[in-house]
Amino acid sequence: MNSTEGLYPFNLTPEQEERARELHESSIIIDLLFQGPLSPKAIPEAISESIREACEPYKEDSWTYSAMPSKIIHDMVARGEISEFKEEWYRSGITAGNRQLDVSSVDKILISMGDIQRQFDANDWLVKAVTAEQIRAAKRDNLKAGIVTAQETDGLGKNLELLEAMYNFGLRVLQLTYNNQNYIASGCMEEANGGVSKFGMRFISKMNELGIIVDTSHCGKQTTLDACRLSTAPVIASHTGVENIYPHKRCKSDEEFRAIAATGGVIGVFAMPWFVHGDPNDTTIEHVLDHMDYLVRLIGVDHVGIGTDWPMSDVAWSLVYFKEHIAPRIGFAKGDGPSTETVKGLETYSYFINFTRGLVARGYTDEDVRKMMGGNWLRVFEAVCG
Repeated sequence: MNSTEGLYPFNLTPEQEERARELHESSIIIDLLFQGPLSPKAIPEAISESIREACEPYKEDSWTYSAMPSKIIHDMVARGEISEFKEEWYRSGITAGNRQLDVSSVDKILISMGDIQRQFDANDWLVKAVTAEQIRAAKRDNLKAGIVTAQETDGLGKNLELLEAMYNFGLRVLQLTYNNQNYIASGCMEEANGGVSKFGMRFISKMNELGIIVDTSHCGKQTTLDACRLSTAPVIASHTGVENIYPHKRCKSDEEFRAIAATGGVIGVFAMPWFVHGDPNDTTIEHVLDHMDYLVRLIGVDHVGIGTDWPMSDVAWSLVYFKEHIAPRIGFAKGDGPSTETVKGLETYSYFINFTRGLVARGYTDEDVRKMMGGNWLRVFEAVCG
């Protein structure tokens, strides 16, 4: 990347640009919902078309067809066939990002465990981080750290032994529910707003016992409040936004933010165009920073982080298919993403320095920038996971 490519026009002075660059290079930066490092704009067109051809035999089954491109990309990464995987991650400056398990069924758990482990095995620069010190070591050694996380619990049923097995594999962050109702709690798309179940109480207790961070991002309001009341360890929302800025069901209320902060937890602001601003075609990183500013004013800088959740490691045609055929079946309203729109200033993960530059532009101190860029996540990780 040249010296100006991808730089959002914050109109920083040369001195501010140099300060932002030094901060970005020296800080531990954590994106706790890191769908990267690849994005549709980072994947060469020839690879995108070869993936489309490979997926054609699966078009009769919409779920398989939608999931295949991501699987093929993971396979190609494991075989070292997409050099942009490493290049984009290093250009981004991100120290640690999550590697996500699929916990929608027992079969998917086993398959995704294998897929994730292949990433670690195939790339000697990528390490599985299960402690805060391993993240710090990755920064010192110019390596990248992967944090194993999951966004749903459906495949676990009521099997707490399976949860423990996932912890032993490396799982360190787990969301209680994804949009809808399950054995544990109500998601943010459930009208009933039922909160945490009796089994959910046991589940959260087991997470605390093991050392798995309780994530409430896609949870309903009462579930979030219940989780904060029940957990003996910090609770997070790895990727969400501010309801009072943009009233979307994926955003959270001031009451929830205060409850999370009271546990010592952190809120990660996402970079999803449909959830932070009214026009997904004209959403900029300034809009994302507005959400971060609001949270700093409400609950303090110690409780604010980043969990972008976008762009995806996928190809453009697959994202369009997902929006049209899959998204409405998992709780997204019609036209409500995800698709090919991106936040201006974060079209690829190699532009991640725009977060640091934007925080500098808004007058934050070096210490505050370091906290929001990753220090706050590291503190919670250390408190819960060691």
